[in-house]
Amino acid sequence: MATSIGSVTDATPGAHGFDCNVPLTAATAKAMRQKGFDFCVRYLSRLAPEGGGDLSSAESKAILSGGLGLMAVQHVSRPHWVPNATLGEQFGAGAAANAQAIGLPQGLILWLDLEGIKDGVAAGDVIAYCNAWFEKVEGAHYKTGVYVGANCILSGEELFFRLTTQHYWRSGSHVPDIPQRGYQMVQFISPTPDVVNGIAIDRNVTMTDSFGGMVNWIK
Repeated sequence: MATSIGSVTDATPGAHGFDCNVPLTAATAKAMRQKGFDFCVRYLSRLAPEGGGDLSSAESKAILSGGLGLMAVQHVSRPHWVPNATLGEQFGAGAAANAQAIGLPQGLILWLDLEGIKDGVAAGDVIAYCNAWFEKVEGAHYKTGVYVGANCILSGEELFFRLTTQHYWRSGSHVPDIPQRGYQMVQFISPTPDVVNGIAIDRNVTMTDSFGGMVNWIK
């Protein structure tokens, strides 16, 4: 396990951030901070070890030195994938191992990207996948959250009542509301390419949910 990078703190409600699928340098992180962004979300690989182009220890340090907070989400499988409990265990173990290997501190929320599932997959299989993933990640002393994307299969009620996580990130797609609790982060996907400082991004805003819950980040 690498030495932990930064410290975990609750995110500021109303903070503006972005997610992107390319590595950042200290210079690009600083440039994004100067554009008014407070944080970024970068990707972990599905299986260990961490793949090239995904979040590394060096990149994590560069992002923090550039003045941005850092969150981490795991890559989802290719569209029309089929989740089950066994796959959830495998990918959850991969997320935890990669987070540990690059020094992401315990207590940070690792996000499960739930989208693009094959039509006709049973909700029970999706629920089993998610909860197995959460169990593996929480077993490594991280917190968990779910990015609710298009074709996630689950209803709002299933997302809230059947999943064991307490953190919800709403994608820019048409997705269910989370009853009772609501979302803690909301994404905006531009209908035209959103490129800032040469980086293609989707924008995100943090918020406190109806239970007083919020996301966290590394600072």
